Amino acid sequence: MSTLSILHLTDTHLLSHGLHSGVVDTRQTLLDALRALRGVDSLDLLVISGDVSDDGSVESYRQVRELAEDYAQHRGAQVVYAMGNHDERPGFWQVLGNGHPAAQPEHDGGQLPIYGSSTLAGFRVVTLDSSVPGRTHGFLDRGQLDWLAEELSNPSEAGTVLIVHHAPVQPVTPLHDGIELQNPDDLAAVLRGSDVRLILSGHYHHALSDSLGEQHIPVLVAPGIVNINDVLAPEGHERALRSSGAQLITLFSSAPTAQSARVRQLPLQLTEIPAVFDWGPEKVAEVSSKISVRPTEIEAFEDSDNNLAE
Repeated sequence: MSTLSILHLTDTHLLSHGLHSGVVDTRQTLLDALRALRGVDSLDLLVISGDVSDDGSVESYRQVRELAEDYAQHRGAQVVYAMGNHDERPGFWQVLGNGHPAAQPEHDGGQLPIYGSSTLAGFRVVTLDSSVPGRTHGFLDRGQLDWLAEELSNPSEAGTVLIVHHAPVQPVTPLHDGIELQNPDDLAAVLRGSDVRLILSGHYHHALSDSLGEQHIPVLVAPGIVNINDVLAPEGHERALRSSGAQLITLFSSAPTAQSARVRQLPLQLTEIPAVFDWGPEKVAEVSSKISVRPTEIEAFEDSDNNLAE
């Protein structure tokens, strides 16, 4: 039986300067989180599943790479990064490439979606780019989905771990209702019958376990590093706690042809500090009106799919 030990971080939101939401020193917060995780000594893979940067700057990506890869190196682990909605493709590409160590990029620049694949301990690790430049919601374009279908057409030795920032499951808090992944069914269709055993996501800033598709592929969402969304905030409120979290995952897989694999998840709460913000229904509605997916965008998605089908 093959096993893969994964430390899953997300939403580090590094800034080259200044404070996130006026209160969070993002570099120090990531450093504190990694120090709190120093007891994790058996590790194959460190995943940062999107919103690596908050401002898209080259300097912010360099800071994350420095801290994450120093942590991983001391544990003999690899680091894989995925794009999120706050990330900027040029800066991500310049510093992190396609997010995989020593992997061959799928294209030559930082303007197109950034995705890729690598192999570790018999497991295939795939990242997708669900970001939509200039917007907050997620969408997986047909080019990526076709590439993913081709990649998955040949089963890996122990199965595949898929990393996509926008979780392909329903949101819980009100601000994320409208900025979630817009086409999870398209992803589920590609994954049907594949060797994908686990999906890792971020974006929601709180821990969540769910599943996708007919195979009930586990979807594990990690809490944020920069803050954690409080799912127990009063109805209609969006409250972010000045806390950090992570999850430690062990994936057990006996054969790529199996329909499922055992997944062991240990959520980790790293700090507990007062709220970063606490927005009532009026403020949530105001912000949502600016960032939620627009009807015209949904029509554009549908038109694009119809044109491809013709």
